[in-house]
Amino acid sequence: MTDSQTFTDLTALLGPDIVLRPDATSRARHTADYCVQGDPNVDLLALVFPKTTEHVSKALRYCNEHRIAVQPQGGMTGLAGGAVPVGRCVTISLDRMREIREIDTAANTITVEAGVVMEAVQKAADAKDLFFPLDLGGRGSCQIGGNVSTNAGGNRVLRYGMARDLVLGVEAVLADGTVINALRKVIKNNTGYDLRQLFIGAEGTLGIITQVVLKLFPKPRSACTGIAAVDDYPAVLELLKRARAGLGSQLSAFEVMWPDFYRLGTVGLGRKPPLDEGYGAYVLIETLGTDPEADQQRYESVIGEAMEAGVVKDAIIAQSQREATELWAVRDSPGEWSKGVHWPQLGFDVSVPTGEIGPLADEIAQLMKTRWPQLQVVFFGHVADGNLHVSVRMSGHDVPEIELENAVYGIVAKRTGSISAEHGIGSLKIPFLHFSRSEAEMELMRTLKRAMDPNGILNPGKLF
Repeated sequence: MTDSQTFTDLTALLGPDIVLRPDATSRARHTADYCVQGDPNVDLLALVFPKTTEHVSKALRYCNEHRIAVQPQGGMTGLAGGAVPVGRCVTISLDRMREIREIDTAANTITVEAGVVMEAVQKAADAKDLFFPLDLGGRGSCQIGGNVSTNAGGNRVLRYGMARDLVLGVEAVLADGTVINALRKVIKNNTGYDLRQLFIGAEGTLGIITQVVLKLFPKPRSACTGIAAVDDYPAVLELLKRARAGLGSQLSAFEVMWPDFYRLGTVGLGRKPPLDEGYGAYVLIETLGTDPEADQQRYESVIGEAMEAGVVKDAIIAQSQREATELWAVRDSPGEWSKGVHWPQLGFDVSVPTGEIGPLADEIAQLMKTRWPQLQVVFFGHVADGNLHVSVRMSGHDVPEIELENAVYGIVAKRTGSISAEHGIGSLKIPFLHFSRSEAEMELMRTLKRAMDPNGILNPGKLF
């Protein structure tokens, strides 16, 4: 079948408003994510923009019958190339499936189509005096379907969990066009295999998610935010212990910034540091509660006691939403690195038990100092949930990335950690999956893939 015939057939099947020919602008949009610049000349047979689940079903049925590869796409904010085409394919973008179907205030759920942007879900929940906790830097452009397909993490995993912990129901379309409607709003459902989990974190390789039912929570009445400076990683662990004991379930974020990261996110970007430089680590602590006055007193008490005990050396606590936003801007600074302060960079998103993160960072730092002293490396992460981010600035240095990646992932593997805590595998991390998965585990994943997508049309070149 010719490329033109594929476009003609899909247009006849779905309509000229759904199926478009790629041009220079659309190619740029649909062949790159935040970190991966794909081939802008890749053979895109058609750009499909379904408005309904039925459109997705018809497109997949056609492509499966004709053995045509399909590239599912969301907001293109990924960090591992999961939505970037790697060969001849039809792309199916969920951009136009942006309807918020229902908010159930009794069940505390929201049902949305896959193309709804994360921030739109947050605002819709807020309008009903409810709260959707999944949050990350790309909130204004990332789509819920992509968040669920990659099992997004972000800033509040400590309290609310990953994306998979927030999903009650899923609607997905299989490779042959079969629609799996599991849009249930119940928390308890012990009826055999949990089919929704097959699609969460599968990066569109087993089916295309078209709708989801998400958990909502009571809207917080207070938010306390501050940054504490400590001497070293053992002090970070002691502060975490005190924060968990003193703040309990209100503790929603415990973000650790190593000194080089702190300097990069402040002075490097032209900001005045909220605390002086020179400490061993900086910890952003956030709580979400129900009593503004009592919660602020409790927060200040925990930080004050830690200072009296010598655990915290200095601290600043936001007294307004503006000040809280300014403190979070330091932690969220990686979104600004592309301005040239730390770019291009090679990023690592790894996880080990929380107690091992300090030693892991030390070992990686020593590795870099010994083998690649010319490269700048910074560390930061969601330490309370075991997630460390490592960023290496590659600008101006001819260092084979694969050598660096094998070395870092080898260190993580010795600690039985994960090479991808929250960003997924996509195409970037395929060569390193064996560091985190046994051959038996990978073969089981391949078995699922063969069973659900026997012709291998869904997101080829990803995960495997």
